[in-house]
Amino acid sequence: MLIRRSSGPAGSEITPIGVYQRRRALMRAAAGGALAFASEALLPAARAEESAPPVLGPVARSPLSIAEAPTPLKDVSRYNNYYEFGTDKYSPAEYAGRLRTRPWEIVIDGEVLKPRTLGVEELLRMPLEERIYRMRCVEGWSMVIPWTGFSFSRIAALVEPTSAAKYVQFVTVRQDTMPGLRFPVLEWPYAEGLRLDEAMHPLTILAVGLYGQVLPNQNGAPVRLVVPWKYGFKSAKSIVHIRFTATQPK
Repeated sequence: MLIRRSSGPAGSEITPIGVYQRRRALMRAAAGGALAFASEALLPAARAEESAPPVLGPVARSPLSIAEAPTPLKDVSRYNNYYEFGTDKYSPAEYAGRLRTRPWEIVIDGEVLKPRTLGVEELLRMPLEERIYRMRCVEGWSMVIPWTGFSFSRIAALVEPTSAAKYVQFVTVRQDTMPGLRFPVLEWPYAEGLRLDEAMHPLTILAVGLYGQVLPNQNGAPVRLVVPWKYGFKSAKSIVHIRFTATQPK
């Protein structure tokens, strides 16, 4: 296991994302001849294995980023908590490909003056930046992840919370493609709550990508909450509803 508990990995252990993508392209090209002899039944699986997530494009690094080397992408995308796809750390990477992320809309309502619904394409047009955060899990492991996203306060500015708003609830998706919903390990759909001041903190972001690519499904595609607080880490993956409330969400 390559998950680091106290410090980031050595620079020599990290594959730069550009090299990572070029290597995959070369593998596809080299495999082209061999695939001509493969069974047609094997081609779709081979192409799925070699296809890389779409690139979001260049984004500026936020000055709020930490000065640590990121955890390798292969660990960030293969060692995940996403109980809707299983409680084993490797189950999300195996099963989350079934998640339907298009079309996708997020309803924003509650104690706001201008409730609205945003499509994921509108979120991708937000001014994006890279935030390198250390994710410390209560389970005792940590990762350094270069998220791509924007401050949650931008969403609040669009809907204008009223003076009654004291909390924000983030409700995640519930789809029939999620095998973990059959087990009562959590209350479904999962929801995460923040005080309004926590949600509006400059470090609280909505992430739409990591490592310069769109979010993999197992990491919470197409949009997730990232709150890197000092004593832990809060998140809500695959958000479909953001509700501003006067009372603390249950």
